[in-house]
Formats: sequence, C-alpha cells, structure tokens
Amino acid sequence: MRQVRLGLRENLAQFSLLVVVNAFVGGMVGLERSTLPLIGHDDFHLGSSAAVLSFIVAFGLAKSFTNLAAGAGAQRIGRRRLLIGGWLVVLPVPLLIAVAPSWGWIVAANVLLGVNQGLAWSMTVVMKIDLVGPARRGFALGLNEAAGYGGVAATAALSGWLAAEFAPRDVLVVGGAAVALIGLALSALFVRDTAAHVRLEQRSGHDHSEAAPPLRQAFADATYRRPSLRACSQAGLVNNLNDALAWGLVPLFLAAHGASAIQVGLVAGIYPGVWGVGQIFAGRWSDSVGRKPLIVAGMLLQALALAALAASDGRIGLAAGAATILGVGTALVYPTLIAAVSDAVSPVARAPAVGVYRFWRDMGYVAGGLLAGIAADALGYGGAIGIVAGLTAASGIWVAVDLRGKRPRAGMVPRAATEA
Repeated sequence: MRQVRLGLRENLAQFSLLVVVNAFVGGMVGLERSTLPLIGHDDFHLGSSAAVLSFIVAFGLAKSFTNLAAGAGAQRIGRRRLLIGGWLVVLPVPLLIAVAPSWGWIVAANVLLGVNQGLAWSMTVVMKIDLVGPARRGFALGLNEAAGYGGVAATAALSGWLAAEFAPRDVLVVGGAAVALIGLALSALFVRDTAAHVRLEQRSGHDHSEAAPPLRQAFADATYRRPSLRACSQAGLVNNLNDALAWGLVPLFLAAHGASAIQVGLVAGIYPGVWGVGQIFAGRWSDSVGRKPLIVAGMLLQALALAALAASDGRIGLAAGAATILGVGTALVYPTLIAAVSDAVSPVARAPAVGVYRFWRDMGYVAGGLLAGIAADALGYGGAIGIVAGLTAASGIWVAVDLRGKRPRAGMVPRAATEA
C-alpha cells in the first residue's frame, strides 16, 4: 500500500528525479546547438543555409507528431513507459552521426532525436504537473523547463569549447552516447508512473466519470475552437520558430562574421542558459499574477532581441547581449504557455491538450527551419532574422487579444489517497 499525495513537497523525491531526467533530455539537443550547423558546413560542405537547416525541419516534424501521439496515448499506455521508450529510440543516434557518409544520415538521426524529445520531454512535463496539483503548476513547469534548457545550455557551451580542441563530430558522438545511456538508466530504474495522482486530482472539482477526450476533439479545441488554447498554440509555434533560427542560423551568422567556435558556443550557451534559469522565477510569478502578462511581455522582448541581433553585424558583444534578452523573453513565455493550457482543461484532458499544444509549438521548428533557410539564402542572415522578429511581435499582439487573462485557481484538491 502506498499513499498518494498531491504537492511539490509531498512528491519531492520523484519530482527532483524528473528534473534531473529532463536535464539529460535537454542535453541531447544542446550537444547539437553549437556543433551540427558547423559540421554541415565543414564536414559535408553544404553551401545552402536551407540545406544545413534541413536537420531542424526533420527534427521538428518528428517531435511534433510524436507529441501528438504521446499526449493521446499517455492515459492508455502510461507516462513512464513512454518516457523509457523515448530513451530507447535515441540510442542509435550517436552511431548514425559517427558513421554518416552523407548529410541525409544526419537528417535521419534527427528524426530519431525528435521522437526522443517528443516522448521523453512531453512525459517529464506531464508527470510533474500530475505530481504537484494545480496550486503550484507554474512553478513546477518553470523548474522542469529550467532543467531541460539548463541541460541545453550546458552541453551547447561545453560542446562548443570542446569543438575548438577536437573534431566537432567526435564531440557530438561521445557526448550523445553518454547522455542517452544515463537518461535511460535513471528512467528505467527509478521513475514511477503518476496515473494515481491524475485520478486523485480528477476526483476533486471535476466530473468523476469524465474520460480523456478523443484526439479529434482535443486537436480542434487547442487549434481553433477555444480562444485561450489557440492563442497558446500559435504563440508556442512562433516561439519555436525563432528558436529554430537561433539554433540553426545564428551559428552560421556569427561564423560568417569571423566568430571562433568558442565564441559561437558562448552565444549558443547564453541564450538557453538565461532561458533555463529565468523559467524558475517566471513560472512561480505566473502562479500569482496570471499567465497572460508574462506571455505578452515575453513575446515582445523576443522580438526586440531578434531585431537587435539582426542589426549587430555579428559583433560578439552585441550578439551576446541580444542572446541574453532573447533568453529573458523566452523564459517568461515557455513554462507559462504550458501552464495556461493546463489551467484551461480538466486533469484527464491534460495530456491530450498539452500534446496538441506541443505539436503546434514544435511545428515552429519546421516553419523556422524552412523560413530561416530560404530567407537567409534570398536576403542574407540579417534579413531572415528581421523577418522572424516581426512575426514574433505580431504573435505577442495576438496573445494580448485572444488569451483570457484569468489567474490560476488551486481549487479544492484532496491531499492524499491510498493506492494499492
């Protein structure tokens, strides 16, 4: 017999473990941030920005559809099983990159990486929300996203530094294998499922007989039918559109202006580093002031940062400052959007709604990879960055109009139940 409770303190051990696991999930992506665009340019001699950024398009497509499937299947298959599956599917990625004779192999490896992120990151997000209940949802999501993007920042900076001493591909292969094996071991040996916590929360303030909505209904609600959900979905898409630009184009932009691998790694690490740490405070802040003010302010700050980056001519000091502002803006937006989606639905509808939101959010990688690559080939790096800055500002205005500005409510949640 095991007592089931809702709350951060009551579930601190499992919550902390999931924070650590998500740091490794983020670390898988961070390894590519400062190395893979350079590998495409130097090892495979790709002359087109659109060709280099094709790996981001493949990653985004795979992650988006995996998010959708994971959200729909979480209740039936189980959160823990999907988390472990995410780690199993990423194990071949370092080997594919190591032996890749062509860029197509790198693109294929990023399909598997996208599936990994769609399963593993989605489940760490949903499981933390399950554990803490509604009262501290924003804070929990801030910690989750901080861990994930802290992992991105750490491995992006470290891989950039190591790439100055060793072959970038070797750095990516060795680091990816280590991260994948550790993440799998932690998830398989120590993580417990959170289905009992979902049942406990559903019994308070919600229809006991309610079932998770079918995917068709959840998709329509989060895409166009419900104003608050569609506002979050479009903002998530635009947020990851500009993240795709920062991931795939900014290293090339800086390198074209003479930046070294260490300098590229520094800028690539600052942005997710500020983003990661800032989410802890932003998520908690949104629990008290509401989600809407932070999302609107964050999108407008992102637009300002991108405009400054476009005007920097690749000067490292200005680029680092723009990366810092971009990180602050993204920190205000990222956990708050997921919390806003969770606020708007019942506990049993949470996984499908979050899955649809994350589908649209990560389609931003597809849109960003295509838009940034094509625009950079046609207009240059500065022109592409400027276009994305304008889209980000427009998205913030959309949220100001469409998102309902209610503060989250804790509700009357039972503190404990016994689970056999």
